[in-house]
Amino acid sequence: MKNRSADPIMFSLDKGKQSMTGKLAVVSTPIGNLEDITFRAVRTLKEVSVIAAEDTRRTQKLCAHYHITTPLTSYHDFNKEEKTPVLINRMIEGADVALVSDAGTPLISDPGYYLITHAVAVGIPIVPVPGPSAILAALTISALPPDSFIFLGFLPRKRGARAQLLARLADDPRTLIVFESPHRLLNTLELVRETLGSRRITIARELTKLHEEVVRGTVDEMIEAFRSRAPKGEITLVIEGNKPKRPSKISDP
Repeated sequence: MKNRSADPIMFSLDKGKQSMTGKLAVVSTPIGNLEDITFRAVRTLKEVSVIAAEDTRRTQKLCAHYHITTPLTSYHDFNKEEKTPVLINRMIEGADVALVSDAGTPLISDPGYYLITHAVAVGIPIVPVPGPSAILAALTISALPPDSFIFLGFLPRKRGARAQLLARLADDPRTLIVFESPHRLLNTLELVRETLGSRRITIARELTKLHEEVVRGTVDEMIEAFRSRAPKGEITLVIEGNKPKRPSKISDP
């Protein structure tokens, strides 16, 4: 039987305590280059009572670089039901908590949504501390239309589900942004060609890191380029949206 007391939804704050409760800061961290962090983010990580990190080992490297001594606690998809009530209780008691992911902005293809919704449900203030994002970094250097886009995160693991998702977007004029793993890149590029055609695409690999690489071209060109070499590292795909064909002019008789 489920222990209902462990469910943070059951918590509630009266008006008197709500002004004394701590805050949850959603802090963006570098996606590769440790210098890509804001002064405010560093200050926040130093001032909170605890940092809830997706991977404490990676966050510890960032903390060591900036002399941040705040205690770390792990928070990820596999322990969120256990850790959420613990963090909620600490904030109810007045402690400030920072939420960080491995890299970039929390909740964007990373854990944290569960904690945010439960914190909001009991009236805990949520404070954004914005910063790096692989999505916007890749989009702004892609040379593809940035005004309207769709972020798909990581595509489904099964090929059939990936194909269905892409096929539904075949006529969408918006730019598509996808996270992909190196070992699936060639397969995904071939699937993009099957479902969307050989439109323009930018492949951004290891952004802001030592071996950063940005390759632009058509899907056909990218398939040929990566057929002979296996890429490594984190990859973001920026895919051109559908270009509606203009109706041909009808000449007067």
